[in-house]
Amino acid sequence: MKRWLADPLIWTGVALVLLVMFMPALKPLFAVLFPNQDRPLFEQDSFINLTLAHIGLVAASSAISIAVGVTLALFVTRPAGREFRPLVETVVATGQTFPPVAVLAVAVPLIGFGAMPALIALALYGLLPVTEATVAAIEQVPAGAREAARGIGMSPAGRLRQIELPLAAPVILAGIRTSVIINIGTAAIASTVGAKTLGLPIIIGLSGFNTAYVVQGALVVGLLAVVTDLAFDRLGGMLDRWKRDDVAASA
Repeated sequence: MKRWLADPLIWTGVALVLLVMFMPALKPLFAVLFPNQDRPLFEQDSFINLTLAHIGLVAASSAISIAVGVTLALFVTRPAGREFRPLVETVVATGQTFPPVAVLAVAVPLIGFGAMPALIALALYGLLPVTEATVAAIEQVPAGAREAARGIGMSPAGRLRQIELPLAAPVILAGIRTSVIINIGTAAIASTVGAKTLGLPIIIGLSGFNTAYVVQGALVVGLLAVVTDLAFDRLGGMLDRWKRDDVAASA
């Protein structure tokens, strides 16, 4: 029991769930903290719906970033794709150079308001960390491991699947972790184009000079980012232990 209570992932996760589910119960507290506000609690939508929509948008955009980023990285680390590496690096870097707000401004007239322009902006914004981490991870795979696999007759696809990707997994996961955490915070601006996210109370609060709304949205976004980061840290530790056990078994 004590170990569970000392686990930051568990108590921050519980805190997030309680905050999202019982935010209305905190209305008297926000009324005291912000006495000048006639409406101290954001009630245009429930924080449960906003949180689920926020997580869904981040999950969908991150899935696209991971699929595209890992594929591009694997392509440019193969002999047939090495000459395209400068081009790929320039393109994915450009995706993060342009602010998501600018991407939204360009996408909305073409696609319309809603989640789709936000999905495009977030997917582009999350490409760089995934691609760079995957390229670095593949290049850090020991040459001896590749030579040993080649020596036993393993095919290039087999070497990639059984040697390179397992050894590169922790570094790739670190890039995915960075991409997802960035997108959790960035997704809040998607509400400016009509997407339902936790940015809605923040944006309405800013436009209406209601600091209570801003604090409520920011608290949930920040706690969601912390819980996600701790979950990735736990997953990274599991991968490291798996690698050590695998090396010990091979020895």
